[in-house]
Amino acid sequence: MTDAAAAPTEGERRALSGLETSGVTFHVTRHGRVGSLAEAAEARGIDPAGIVKTIVVRRGDDDFLFVLVPGDRTISWPKLRALLGVSRLSMPDAATAKDVTGYERGTITPFGSLVEWPVVADSRIRTRQVSIGGGAHGVAATVDGADLVRALDATVADVTEPEG
Repeated sequence: MTDAAAAPTEGERRALSGLETSGVTFHVTRHGRVGSLAEAAEARGIDPAGIVKTIVVRRGDDDFLFVLVPGDRTISWPKLRALLGVSRLSMPDAATAKDVTGYERGTITPFGSLVEWPVVADSRIRTRQVSIGGGAHGVAATVDGADLVRALDATVADVTEPEG
């Protein structure tokens, strides 16, 4: 049995249930583990910029948020700090991220998270079809970016910069 054909994990069930509850129209792709952004994009039939990385960011003790970042970009910490009006942000370690979302790194999505943390979406996301993680390795949901932003009540802003 391959990863793509494996029984749904608890994380996948929570993520897909959260998507269904949101009312967003989505298409699930199950492709198993991949080794790179390019492989994920090819498996999902979307260009790398359409892959959405969900990053957990810590503002303070027990205060987190999700930042949705296009696959070909990275968080611009100065832009994000300015948007949030804070002088310090950090990324929690993998164990803390799992504790506060219920998902391990590489599978994190706002849908079905243990806590409904606020969401900031880079402005590029709402203008295209995107593929967001589905709660398990190799599982993703393709959605309209504007619908995604609306369903998550995300704050939309330019908070990224090109990778490199």
